[in-house]
Amino acid sequence: MSRFAPAPLPRCIVTPLIYSPIYVLDEITSIFVPHIPVPMVRLIALIISIVLQIIAASIALRFMKLTKYRLSWILLSISFVFMAVQKFIQLFEYFRGTPSYSWQMIDEWIGVLISFMIIVGVVLIRELFSSLKRAETDRVKTEKRVLNAIINTEENERKRFAKDLHDGLGPILSTVKMSLSALNDRIKDPSGTIILTNTNHLVNEAISTIKDISNNLSPHILSNFGLVSAISAFTTKINQTKTVEIDFKSNMETQRLENDKEVVVYRAVCELINNSILHSGASRIEIELNKHEKFVTLQFYDNGRGFDTSTLSKEDIKGMGLSNIETRVKTVEGVFILESMPGKGTSALIKMID
Repeated sequence: MSRFAPAPLPRCIVTPLIYSPIYVLDEITSIFVPHIPVPMVRLIALIISIVLQIIAASIALRFMKLTKYRLSWILLSISFVFMAVQKFIQLFEYFRGTPSYSWQMIDEWIGVLISFMIIVGVVLIRELFSSLKRAETDRVKTEKRVLNAIINTEENERKRFAKDLHDGLGPILSTVKMSLSALNDRIKDPSGTIILTNTNHLVNEAISTIKDISNNLSPHILSNFGLVSAISAFTTKINQTKTVEIDFKSNMETQRLENDKEVVVYRAVCELINNSILHSGASRIEIELNKHEKFVTLQFYDNGRGFDTSTLSKEDIKGMGLSNIETRVKTVEGVFILESMPGKGTSALIKMID
């Protein structure tokens, strides 16, 4: 052995120091709160803990009804109750002064039971989340069915009203026109002839207006010939007024969509065109209706004055027309995107699965 080697240490048994959590808490509180007696700090902590546990348990028990008494939430709620019981036991031990082995064993086993219930509750709480997800899915489906029912009812009423106008008032005005025509040979007075001519003109205008109203309420060309023909006929009629120039293009030709989707897109086009004419002051509108492999898109653009789209988030400013478009498009599982800037015109996109 080298003469510089250190002498061997004597053999001894090293016993590790084991401190209880309460002892460690006492030492910490004695350091940070030296002016308050340690027993008093423990008593205050126990009381505060009991109050908080009772509040947590009461809140958890109230939520059991909302969760429809799911086992996962029942276990978590009971665990909060047992936590409060555990704190009461610790408070009892505090006032007793001398620790009891039996009460300590009860406290430890309550802790084991609490841990077990929390673990099982957390595992089973996935069922609760799945239930909430199913409830949300059912709510969305119900909302969609209600919206579809409202839209279908609206379209049926439009068709009924258009039919009543066309089949009821139309023949009456046609009969009036025939009666006026029969008076042409009997009225010789020039002033009477002028009145008769003006009356004929008004009757013709009334018949034409009824046809337009009936067609706008429920365009027969949409149901008979499809979406492309209906939009083309509508834009042609607008172009004849010289109010705005509309350029409509489509690659669908005679292809048809589901009736609900055709109605939604046609109503959206009519609403967007009316908004451009009434509010934007546009001189040109471009519309493209294209069918892709798995979806259909409608692109709309006008060169009007545009507007700040952030104002649409305010309920008191949001137009019912744009809101109706968005609602209708959602019922056919589509999306409606509107973009606009002051002085830059307005563009809109409708995209839905074919």
